[in-house]
Amino acid sequence: MSDYSSSYNIGGDSGSKKQEVMDQVRNELALANAQELINKINEKCYQKCVPKPGARLESGEQQCLSKCMDRYMEAWNVVSRSYVNRLQRETQNAGGNL
Repeated sequence: MSDYSSSYNIGGDSGSKKQEVMDQVRNELALANAQELINKINEKCYQKCVPKPGARLESGEQQCLSKCMDRYMEAWNVVSRSYVNRLQRETQNAGGNL
């Protein structure tokens, strides 16, 4: 019986288990967002900066890619901060309306 109860956390600390699952979900979402950012940077900046793909990147292409990546990441961060702030405001407003 103890194996059954420990497997399903019967009588255990369900609050810490819930927090652990929530943390894991947050980490997976953060990883997915980072992967999306990298994929978008590769797609957009490569199209813009490398008109004729070759065996190696020219100096100008390298500089263009570097600047493009910096701008894209900066814009991503601005949008992300704005989105988080909006969600926080909405959550606070919803809490006050209960």
